[in-house]
Amino acid sequence: MNIGLIGFGSMGRTHAFSVASLPFFYKDLPFEAKITGIYTRTPETREKAAKEFGFTRAYSSEDEMINDPSIDVIDITSPNTAHYETIKKAIAAGKNVLCEKPLCVTSAEAFECAKLADEAGVTAQIVFNNRFLSPVMRAKELIGEGRLGKIVSFRCAYLHASCTDLGKKAGWKQDRTICGGGVLFDLGSHAIDLVYYLCGKFRGVTGMSQIAHPVRLGMDGQEWRTNADEAFYMLAELECGAKGTVEASKLAVGANDDFTCEIYGEKGAGRIDIMNPNWLEFYDMDDKAGDLGGERGFKRIECVGRYPAPGGIFPGVKAPIGWLRGHIGSMYSFLDSVNSHRKACPSFDDAAHIQRVMEAGYESDESGRFVQI
Repeated sequence: MNIGLIGFGSMGRTHAFSVASLPFFYKDLPFEAKITGIYTRTPETREKAAKEFGFTRAYSSEDEMINDPSIDVIDITSPNTAHYETIKKAIAAGKNVLCEKPLCVTSAEAFECAKLADEAGVTAQIVFNNRFLSPVMRAKELIGEGRLGKIVSFRCAYLHASCTDLGKKAGWKQDRTICGGGVLFDLGSHAIDLVYYLCGKFRGVTGMSQIAHPVRLGMDGQEWRTNADEAFYMLAELECGAKGTVEASKLAVGANDDFTCEIYGEKGAGRIDIMNPNWLEFYDMDDKAGDLGGERGFKRIECVGRYPAPGGIFPGVKAPIGWLRGHIGSMYSFLDSVNSHRKACPSFDDAAHIQRVMEAGYESDESGRFVQI
């Protein structure tokens, strides 16, 4: 399976690492996959990447890569506003598509891409890597088994400090003409997806954005007036009736990649901390109550590297995992779906729902009202 990679920033490198790592983390892979082609807008970048990482070919244009019959998969890690046109061209050429989040800039574009992928019969997946961390997978199992009972409420927050340093030049993610949205697209999409994956579809949202530092240094070193939200706060209701909050912020002084999700049901609760992805905290109402608390309390489930077969072989089931393990799991799930000719998960349909939730958040921010999905 030959993969053509578009973009080679931090996420492009992450995807390249994930592909190369698959034989270490999964036993007896049912497919062979390698990145054979690279395209970036800058010739020097793509030529250097091809040389340093052993990619067979550096393409001079995106179209040249997409129309190469030897390429089976197009892996998109370019800026957000470029996704829509690239996806359409790749699907039209019969390529399987892996795309970094967000899928597109509008929900109309996202639903169109999902429809095109289904009609063409290609495998298409969005990258929501946190789904493939062991505590998230275990939480999904517990909820599916009914251990939490009916879900009542949730709190999910993804916090960075990347907009707190006013001496730092703004990047493309502070320019909405390139990124299409602010922190809601960048971090909020992950938080929304985690709630969606664990608890179900959104019914409606109320959203409020924040730009605390409207003026900062631009990419050219000159004064720049940012047009992308630095924080976004959302009240949400799900189709299952649960209500809760989703927060995404790059204004959290002292935060690194702080991502937490709390799910509360009638029979139990779960707490996930992505900065500590080796444990799931679980509260079970069936535990014995009594004086001094009885046996009740949040307990830590040691998820660590205990992935089901064919995973879990490296570095071992007892070994701690980290952020990259989610990306490796995401890449395996996608390529295995391509090899098995089955619909990928998270699919473009899932991505379109997330896109609509974010869009509704922005609509609510502008109108000041609750917006139904």
